[in-house]
Amino acid sequence: MQDITELERRITAALERIGRGVESLSAAVPMPTDNPTAMLPESDFAVLNEKLDEERMLNAQLQERLRVVRQKDDAEKTALTDQVSALNAQLAAQSDELARLRATSNALSQELAALRDVAELGVTEPEHINKAMLAELDALRAARASEAEELSEIIAALNPLIEEAAAHA
Repeated sequence: MQDITELERRITAALERIGRGVESLSAAVPMPTDNPTAMLPESDFAVLNEKLDEERMLNAQLQERLRVVRQKDDAEKTALTDQVSALNAQLAAQSDELARLRATSNALSQELAALRDVAELGVTEPEHINKAMLAELDALRAARASEAEELSEIIAALNPLIEEAAAHA
């Protein structure tokens, strides 16, 4: 953005110089009303046309540089928007996984509490033991799935770095 501001400043300054040059010429040489070009020698026209062409060329160059800077800025904005979208999707997936872990952990706690209550009564029922074991297995599966998701995120973050290092090697 700083480059764009600088280019706009330079274009404005060039146009002001042209305007001052035209004003100084019209103030220095009074123009006759019947033939305005009669008072200026041909060499002055050539010099003025050359300066005008130079300013036009400079202006075109600055406009092109401004266009390139804007395109680069737009590309960077698009890349950042894509990154934000990917991070939002990743955050949503992690939130879902966390909710699943909490629910499984809560179910495990409830089954273990029920198993403790039954054990205090001196009654051991295989049904309560099976429910507690299934809840514990679900908790372990959820933990492993969470770890696998985290590893895939780490790999996804490292892949661009590895590719960049391989490209520079």
